[in-house]
Amino acid sequence: MNMTKPHLVLAQSTGCVITVSQTRPVPGAPRNNHHNTLSATPESDKKPLYHTASNAESDGQWSCSGLILDRNSGIVICQGAVFFPFLKKSKNYFASPDYTVLSANDLPSDLLIQVESSIQPRSNITYGSRVHNDVLEQRSALGLVPMSKSKSERIQLQAQLLMLLPCPEFQKAFSNLFKKDEGWLFSSEEEKKEYGEFQKDLAYLHWFAILKLQNPLPNTHKMGIMDSSKLVKGSTVYACGSPFGSFYTDIFLNTITKGVLSNTAGDRNVVLLTDARCLPGSEGGGIFLFEGGVLYLIGIIVAPLCWKTNEWVGLTVVCSLSHILDNINKVLGKTGISLRNELRTLQLVDHCLPKRVGPGSAEQLSGSVVLVDSGQAWGTGVLLGSKLVLTCRHVIRNLLKVSVRIYHPKIPTGHQTYKRYQAIKGRVLFATQEFSPYDIAVIELEETIPNVPEPVLASGYSTGEDVYIVGFGGLGERCGPSVTSGVLSAVISVSNVPVMLQTSCAVHGGSSGGPLFAAESGELLGIVASNTRDNGTGATYPHLNFSIPITIVRAAVQRYRKYGDLRSFGELNKAGLAVQDVWRLQRSPGRVFQSKL
Repeated sequence: MNMTKPHLVLAQSTGCVITVSQTRPVPGAPRNNHHNTLSATPESDKKPLYHTASNAESDGQWSCSGLILDRNSGIVICQGAVFFPFLKKSKNYFASPDYTVLSANDLPSDLLIQVESSIQPRSNITYGSRVHNDVLEQRSALGLVPMSKSKSERIQLQAQLLMLLPCPEFQKAFSNLFKKDEGWLFSSEEEKKEYGEFQKDLAYLHWFAILKLQNPLPNTHKMGIMDSSKLVKGSTVYACGSPFGSFYTDIFLNTITKGVLSNTAGDRNVVLLTDARCLPGSEGGGIFLFEGGVLYLIGIIVAPLCWKTNEWVGLTVVCSLSHILDNINKVLGKTGISLRNELRTLQLVDHCLPKRVGPGSAEQLSGSVVLVDSGQAWGTGVLLGSKLVLTCRHVIRNLLKVSVRIYHPKIPTGHQTYKRYQAIKGRVLFATQEFSPYDIAVIELEETIPNVPEPVLASGYSTGEDVYIVGFGGLGERCGPSVTSGVLSAVISVSNVPVMLQTSCAVHGGSSGGPLFAAESGELLGIVASNTRDNGTGATYPHLNFSIPITIVRAAVQRYRKYGDLRSFGELNKAGLAVQDVWRLQRSPGRVFQSKL
């Protein structure tokens, strides 16, 4: 029996796939206006919703995930990018920040919008016994050959477009956060070849489509929508989307992934970042927060994947749903808009707050994390006391003095970014030699930092335990340290002494020197030293990374705290060949092939 966890039943009931295509009528036959004539499509007459788009834009079908905000009234929301290939006017014309709303009149009258959703799931429903034997054709784009297709638990409906509108707050925060000159990309080379450049143009990521289904779906409880300004970094979140859009919905419809709220930015946290692992086609899917026994909808997936200078960052970009609803209400208040009755139900959605709002453990642990700036690049460090910072040797770049920036998240919204940071000079007390496998540096601050939440140093490790990594990777000081979650994947030991920790947390450039925390106890487990790169292909793997166990430096830190004696750190330069082999990611070359990593 396959059962859905009770708190995720509601999340899956909101999920759907939107497919947009332009009909090709027979010459001389009457053309059907799908915006005004809505009727149920018999199962035998339904066209498969597989993505058949060619390289020519506005040719074929475009698809993405979507959210059914209200099943009673049939109101659906999704990302607007799938509609832009069909616009009548110039693409650049609609990219203007002054353009606040588009209607069905801006698109062809023969546009067909289909919504595929699961029949409202139940926590005790059995799916495995109701499978049809229809054989699906192989799809080379995915390299998958499904054995069967189940239709019994899904429904396909036509929909009409009510409006396309932008979220200018998201656009402003997004462009400040992801600078084009830093090499940020939000689509892979394969996606560009298949879909073309236009669909992934950053100028259109902030547009959203509001649709209305042909008729209501079975009722469910009303979804609580949390105001994004109340969100707490490090909170557990769930993503519900359909990878690959209309490809193989019998397999991928309403797939659930889990992560944490990694970071927020912009006006009232309009930009949300999560390490929940999403795939192309999940755009338009929902991000949910489960708090106090209640599931809240907090945002819509905008970009499931991102790269910075060819490094996979491993974060998903999300737009706050409360901001989108605010913009809908602004449009409805303008004269000349004839959609107020259609969208009245959206005004009734409650902006709920959880019963318990407060900093989670990840938020508290972030208070000991600092940005270390060498002037050429930045990294991360962790405060072990009011003046002592532990980081990596390669972060300080052989300098004797560096700038250490302390983040103050309580600064009111509207202040300039630099006011959120207190910059303090730091003197490098110790750094391991280049030949040492332990990439460690110790910095003493010139000023004392009061009320530092000194982390507890761990004395042991449990493979498989939940962990957090906190650091300034990728985004630097623009929105404070990011939190990523995972498990302690492996503890590598030499002579029964842990010498390397491996985790599944997403780690990228700028995270070096950041702390690895145990999620349950909050203990400091290690210091992040590197993620993984394949030198053969140049690919990076953010979810495969390595940290120096804190037990390696624990005695030296305690001795320095007590006596001010740095000599114990010098033992880090005496690591044997076996430890060096581990940190070179290779075995004795005479026995096995050398790794490319």
